[in-house]
Amino acid sequence: MTTNDGRSVEDYTAQALKFIAQSEAEFGTGDDRQGAEKLYGAATQAIIAASKQRGWGYRSHRDNKNAATRLAAQYNDILLSAGLLGAERFHIHFHHGDMENWEIEESRPIIHGYVLHLVDLIHEYERNGHRDST
Repeated sequence: MTTNDGRSVEDYTAQALKFIAQSEAEFGTGDDRQGAEKLYGAATQAIIAASKQRGWGYRSHRDNKNAATRLAAQYNDILLSAGLLGAERFHIHFHHGDMENWEIEESRPIIHGYVLHLVDLIHEYERNGHRDST
């Protein structure tokens, strides 16, 4: 369903998956800063999709943090909140380049999995009869 900004939940979900692929490509060429930013972007696009699907705010960093907290409460899974914190670490790395290589390699699959888990939850929510409420 299309929401008030003209982009659908599916558009945001697809963008999250596209950013995952772009992130892997950037890391593959050695551009860890661009890879980090794409990985963060994937997480935020998935959070935005879940937010829009539920009629929550989605236009700011605060909205994203609130959504992650609400998702954690909805699913009784604190990792839904913690995953965004991990993704934010990559966003900070994009700006400051302060993650060590081992930290990047250890954390990348965690955030990748976080995004895929969010996408699964978005699809599950839709299958259970919930529709975009915006």
